[in-house]
Amino acid sequence: MEHLWAPWRIDYIRMEKPTGCFFCQTAKQEPGNDNLMLLRGEKNFVLLNSFPYNPGHMMVAPLRHTGDLPGLDDAELHEHFELVRRMVSVLEKSLHAQGLNVGINLGAVGGAGVPDHLHTHIVPRWTGDTNFMPVVGSTKVLPQALQDTYRILRNGLGSA
Repeated sequence: MEHLWAPWRIDYIRMEKPTGCFFCQTAKQEPGNDNLMLLRGEKNFVLLNSFPYNPGHMMVAPLRHTGDLPGLDDAELHEHFELVRRMVSVLEKSLHAQGLNVGINLGAVGGAGVPDHLHTHIVPRWTGDTNFMPVVGSTKVLPQALQDTYRILRNGLGSA
């Protein structure tokens, strides 16, 4: 049997899990390396997923606590998708993503991990990023540390 080592995961395993909506908790803060928020708009913000499918997996979420996509006002909706478009460009330029998955899971039955706070996932993809590890071994190997990804993407915001 082979062993995969991810020593940074022990911090998550041992930490006291936060209560409440982590999107709302993050929305009250300024962008920074500690909270993985890449940028804050007037109505929405962008943060890296702490448990990414791939390096650069990020989410765009409204500052307001809502899980209701049709209930977003025009300004929230417009800025939300402007940020999605901007982040796609940042991922293509900074991480050289060859493709992307962009999606919203609405409601618990629709797959939303946080059904009461709307968020759009943006997952960069590369040729060969799905291989025998996730398919056969039910294990995902991330080739880059989360903090390194954050640094690269924060630097890339200036060019997009």
